[in-house]
Amino acid sequence: MAEIIQKEATWSFDADALRLTPGRDRNVSVLRRALGELVVPLGALAGVSFERGRRSGRLRLRLRDGSDPLLHATGGRLADPHDPYLLTVEPDRYGVAEYVADEVRDALLLERVPGTPVTGYLLPGPRPPLSVSAGDGTAGFDGERVRLEWNWKTEDVKAAAGPRTLALADILAVEWQPSAGLENGHLRFRVRGAPAGVRARYDPHAVELWGFRRDPLTALVAAAVQARLPHPAAAGSGGSGAAPEPASDHDALLRRLRELGELHRAGMLTDAEFATAKQAVLKRM
Repeated sequence: MAEIIQKEATWSFDADALRLTPGRDRNVSVLRRALGELVVPLGALAGVSFERGRRSGRLRLRLRDGSDPLLHATGGRLADPHDPYLLTVEPDRYGVAEYVADEVRDALLLERVPGTPVTGYLLPGPRPPLSVSAGDGTAGFDGERVRLEWNWKTEDVKAAAGPRTLALADILAVEWQPSAGLENGHLRFRVRGAPAGVRARYDPHAVELWGFRRDPLTALVAAAVQARLPHPAAAGSGGSGAAPEPASDHDALLRRLRELGELHRAGMLTDAEFATAKQAVLKRM
């Protein structure tokens, strides 16, 4: 097992999955604490990278597109302190971080895990029931229905509609946008028959976010709902979403060469690692 222990989290890798356990340091973000331990199967990974820095390093996982409802719901907009797939590494642990990264890369190569998108979630998402108060309201999800309730800071025209209960079957999509600068964010549910283009401040299907400490927790509600909606890739495929089988072993090896090239260009493989893996594939051809 490869393991690295840092203040914000402990990452353990056993060849089949990475176990990400948040630390107990008081500076660990509220989102990471609320998420709890994550188990990321090897098949959900597209790569891993480690960057050295003068004061600290960064060990980062790259997941296959569509594998995690949290990443899909937040659209890559989670700030670094809240990103569970980013680990800040102290300089005296750089060697351990590189060892963990190498072990993950080797496993991806040995298991021939492709970096291509998936058509079904490989992580389950946050477990309901969930309820988070932020901005102008409270968003809750019990696994079947979303409940939106308003507070004294809600605009009158929005509050006048009263609390909203949205059946999962009526929700088309989830939008999560954090506040940025002077722009407020929102957690919005796209519902059948509802008009589009309404500002979150007045939208009875949205909670406006003002940049407060608990705002990131609304991403948990977004992810829990997203995990129970039809997967976007599978819904748009018009079929089962399964990738076609390669026509022959030769085709599979050619595909593997392309994957290795992509990993090398993305910085997930060093020159030496790429050369070794490429030579092994060429010998099989």
